[in-house]
Amino acid sequence: MNSCYEKKRAHGKPPWLRTKLPRGPVYGRVSQLLQQGELHTVCQKARCPNQFECFGRGTATFLLLGEHCSRHCRFCNIDAGPLLPPDSEEPKRVAEAAAALGLSHVVLTSVTRDDLEDGGSSAFVATIQALRKVLPHASVEVLIPDFMGCATSLTAVLNAGPDVLNHNMETVRRLYPEVRPEALYERSLELIRRVYARGAMPAKSGIMLGLGEEDGEIEETLKDIYRAGCRMLTIGQYLQPSPAHMEVRRFVPPDVFDFWKTAALSMGFQSVASGPFVRSSYHAGDDFKRLKKQQE
Repeated sequence: MNSCYEKKRAHGKPPWLRTKLPRGPVYGRVSQLLQQGELHTVCQKARCPNQFECFGRGTATFLLLGEHCSRHCRFCNIDAGPLLPPDSEEPKRVAEAAAALGLSHVVLTSVTRDDLEDGGSSAFVATIQALRKVLPHASVEVLIPDFMGCATSLTAVLNAGPDVLNHNMETVRRLYPEVRPEALYERSLELIRRVYARGAMPAKSGIMLGLGEEDGEIEETLKDIYRAGCRMLTIGQYLQPSPAHMEVRRFVPPDVFDFWKTAALSMGFQSVASGPFVRSSYHAGDDFKRLKKQQE
């Protein structure tokens, strides 16, 4: 497979990345519910191309701990800005919104809050607990930051009992200083190892393509993630959220995503979602259900 694709800028997206953005009554209801609850979603903050579909299906990925991040990742549309104290009522409001939407699989993520002593882990714990009270039969997936490598913070989240723990590697080792300057490749791998060592829930991770990675680097990263114990994987296309962010180095065709899905499954991954529009939480509930059936 040749990794040298023609470079195209964001304003010249290829046909496979052009999609309609449908709206409807369910989309409006979800938006209104989030607004009334003073809640944030990564769907909106990250300008996810799937938010119209997901909102239209009555799903959303809740973003905890406000709308400003303590880091400056060059791919992410979430702003660095004033870091407010955690809202003690947010877990309750998230649980109420999830119940109102009738969710059977709830995905929680957060901005990165290196300024907090526990890195924000207590917000995940409190929200999981609130969800268990109002939606006892729903599965809960958490997409967490690295907590600066703090084992205590990670353990607190693991002890809260989510059904899936996700931590994205995002990109290959070489590009970390450029793409994730305040993160460490090995630190993220170690987090996945610790999740796997617990054995209570599947570890999930994801990477983006189109940031300048080479084929050999993709393969190496997938092998690293697998050896760390990850069994659920997502691979998606990086899309530049604004001119201030990293430029897209290449638009990867759908057949190449199919290639990497096949390669990942042959490595031993049990669940692989790979495609231009795939994101960490896209159809996450369906992926989790399929994994559970495989394991039965």
